[in-house]
Amino acid sequence: MASKHVFFFVILFFSAVSVFAEENPSLVMDYYKDTCPQAEEIIKEQVKLLYKRHKNTAFSWLRNIFHDCFVESCDASLLLDSTRRMLSEKETDRSFGMRNFRYIETIKEAVERECPGVVSCADILVLSGRDGIVALGGPHIPLKTGRRDGRKSRADILEQHLPDHNESMSVVLERFANIGINTPGVVALLGSHSVGRTHCVKLVHRLYPEVDPQLNPDHVPHMLKKCPDPIPDPKAVQYVRNDRGTPMVLDNNYYRNILDNKGLMLVDHQLAMDKRTKPYVKKMAKSQNYFFKEFARAITILSENNPLTGTKGEIRKQCNLANKLH
Repeated sequence: MASKHVFFFVILFFSAVSVFAEENPSLVMDYYKDTCPQAEEIIKEQVKLLYKRHKNTAFSWLRNIFHDCFVESCDASLLLDSTRRMLSEKETDRSFGMRNFRYIETIKEAVERECPGVVSCADILVLSGRDGIVALGGPHIPLKTGRRDGRKSRADILEQHLPDHNESMSVVLERFANIGINTPGVVALLGSHSVGRTHCVKLVHRLYPEVDPQLNPDHVPHMLKKCPDPIPDPKAVQYVRNDRGTPMVLDNNYYRNILDNKGLMLVDHQLAMDKRTKPYVKKMAKSQNYFFKEFARAITILSENNPLTGTKGEIRKQCNLANKLH
């Protein structure tokens, strides 16, 4: 009799596990191979086309992964527009300088023409980031898919999750550790600062009222020329290239720059000086292969942060709007 009870509970347990697995499946490689086999190729081609026309789109794709996936879930909440009841993450101070969201819609429309209602905006966001990294000369990173889209903005909790460029290295390391990214992963992800530009709003505190003595004096005249106003207009096109040598290439030149005190933001300077991160900065400055290896690992972890899968969330028809509930 006892053995029958044991057998019954074993069957019950595995049935429950099976139901849980169906409702909460893991991300997988090539998730759309049966439902939309051309999806990843379409996204890749769109990223290439958009990059040809608008070079700064690749920076945007990369930044999207960080801003979306870092805040609680990789569910494309970043892309939602504001409503009467909800502030968009795109409109918060922490999203200052982010752009090109309309081109995510361009990619979504191309995918929808092939497979309507199948591919999530969350997966499009992640895969466009992956292909944007390649466009910038970075490594190809195999990433899993199968995410679904969230229905709400997380603007109210951004500050709890996203590390700020002026925070201490202890806070930065802690925030990344909360989602499973270790110290070399943090150093590698900040290597994203090797491309793109920094608006003067983000760095004038290092120039005015007095120049930060820790800045390389040879670099200061260029920064002052690009940022001549102590209180810059946020809407003005006033910025400094993150890397004057190879501004359009994701490479390890960033690490050599920050070791030479040419980092624009405080977090760049701290990365090169802090005893916990400096050894990895020096190692990445010497080896691009090591930088790419750690960068790929960290992007993978970031892209898999608490996704919605299975029956959770939805597949949005438009990336900037949650579907209407009927």
